[in-house]
Amino acid sequence: MNFITNIWNHPKTSAAGLLIAVVCIAGVLSQQGITLGKAGTGTVVSLASALATALLGLLAKDPGAASQQVSKSASQQAKFGAWMLIALLIPLPWMQGCTGTSVAQDIVNWTPALQSAVATVDSTAALLAPADAPIFSTATSGFDAASNLLVAQAKAYLANPSAGVLAQLQTQIVTLQQQVNAALLQAAKIVDAASQAHALAVIQAVGTIASAILALVESISSKAAVAHMAAQSSVKLSMVRPYLDEERAAGLVAVHYGETVELARVQVAQAEQAEIRAGF
Repeated sequence: MNFITNIWNHPKTSAAGLLIAVVCIAGVLSQQGITLGKAGTGTVVSLASALATALLGLLAKDPGAASQQVSKSASQQAKFGAWMLIALLIPLPWMQGCTGTSVAQDIVNWTPALQSAVATVDSTAALLAPADAPIFSTATSGFDAASNLLVAQAKAYLANPSAGVLAQLQTQIVTLQQQVNAALLQAAKIVDAASQAHALAVIQAVGTIASAILALVESISSKAAVAHMAAQSSVKLSMVRPYLDEERAAGLVAVHYGETVELARVQVAQAEQAEIRAGF
């Protein structure tokens, strides 16, 4: 009967565990194509997952015990908080309800950061060793045109979220992502250690934003469209993975969304895994 005693003595932790289980099970069911019926524009499974996540959020804001009990429960609350972060921030690709317009706005919101990152790339060659600058310049020569076209298409899709404009956006984000991946492979060949580190860092900044936009585009694309996008990706994420700095990527995402690096780190890791599973 210990488990009943534990539930009685720790109702908040027990409720959190149950809600986390609901979110996890809903994810598995959705990945298997099990919907349990429709609920508005989504499914019963996605609704259950959304409700569980919302309740987890409410629990996370619960002030908990009285002030005299805070020190005693600090360790338990810290562990609870860690689970809350994981449950609330892991991207849930099986959940529905996000509109094309809201995603399009999110994509457009990334474009100033993208343009700034590309501008940094443009000024980096002058900071590298003379022998390394040409390698870097050649590797990143297509960034300006590709990013400018992506920005224009993102704004066009926000203004007119049609299938035709989405198809153009899908093509362009893959184009930029492939240019970034290829540039990372070329920058890795730079011999001078300082030049290589600098080159990889500025290219990755563009790549992190491209990956964020790619994930957003995937979220509003059909499975067939995502499969087609992945088929156009010859330089896979797994090939450039050794040259990526997860902390740097998490920091950029954290600043953009105004969240902690810990939260962003979970999002970045999950996004990477999702892209690899999709074939990128």
